[in-house]
Amino acid sequence: QVQLVESGGGSVQAGGSLKLSCAASGYIFGTCEMAWSRRAPGKEREWISSISTGGFTTYEDSVKGRFTISRDNAKNTLNLQMNSLKTEDTGVYSCAACYIGGRLAYWGRGTQVTVSS
Repeated sequence: QVQLVESGGGSVQAGGSLKLSCAASGYIFGTCEMAWSRRAPGKEREWISSISTGGFTTYEDSVKGRFTISRDNAKNTLNLQMNSLKTEDTGVYSCAACYIGGRLAYWGRGTQVTVSS
């Protein structure tokens, strides 16, 4: 059974940093593309970053240059380093894994990030 468990969320002032992690189990971690998404209060969930099995990364425009996605295949862990945080980065951040039928198949429950001014 695939499990994704996020950690590292919290409250921080604007301009600060947080590092999120996602521990994966139940499948061969290195075989799947992985991603982070977030859901801001009152808004739809939005994709913010992906990393391929080979380490190729992509980012949503609003986080480019501030967020860095990485993966440690030896530790079955996905990370998201978030710097220069803004109030609009507030939301529940979830990791996801494995595209099946064009959609991410597995999701974690999420971790709350709150950025205050």
